[in-house]
Amino acid sequence: MKLPRSIAGWTIAVFGVLALVMGAVGLLWPEGQLRMLGLEVPQTRAVGDYTGTFLVASSMAAFNMGVYYLLATITEWRAFYRFTVVFRLVTFTVFTIAVLSDIAPGGFFGVAAWEGLGALATAVGLRLDARRGASAGGDVSSDGAGTVARSAEGTGPAGAAPADAVR
Repeated sequence: MKLPRSIAGWTIAVFGVLALVMGAVGLLWPEGQLRMLGLEVPQTRAVGDYTGTFLVASSMAAFNMGVYYLLATITEWRAFYRFTVVFRLVTFTVFTIAVLSDIAPGGFFGVAAWEGLGALATAVGLRLDARRGASAGGDVSSDGAGTVARSAEGTGPAGAAPADAVR
């Protein structure tokens, strides 16, 4: 696997690896996942208690999300990085409200904090990458993505399509 090429890329990669790992933990050891979140793990579940079903679904979603984040890192998909900043702040807000409204236990605020701090770290990384690119004499575009010398047609080296053309 290629290592991230930017500060923002590293923040996305770290989140991706952790989402992948936590999704796998939830699939392989659901009781451990519940305990990490500060949720009760009763000896038996009542009829109609679909905690396990929900945990499998959310763990699979986290696992998949980890894969998506890692793919975005490999391709240095900066539009995705910016998108995650906004929606991780939304997630922080929703999870915080859930804790404050007694919908979720207090320990769940750790998940909210992780989302909020991750969003801020990525936003700072994007800003630093953009500044680093500006001070490097224009080798990095305004959003911090690496660029190469373009041909006369503006399509990239040797007539190749721009990297963002597929996104």
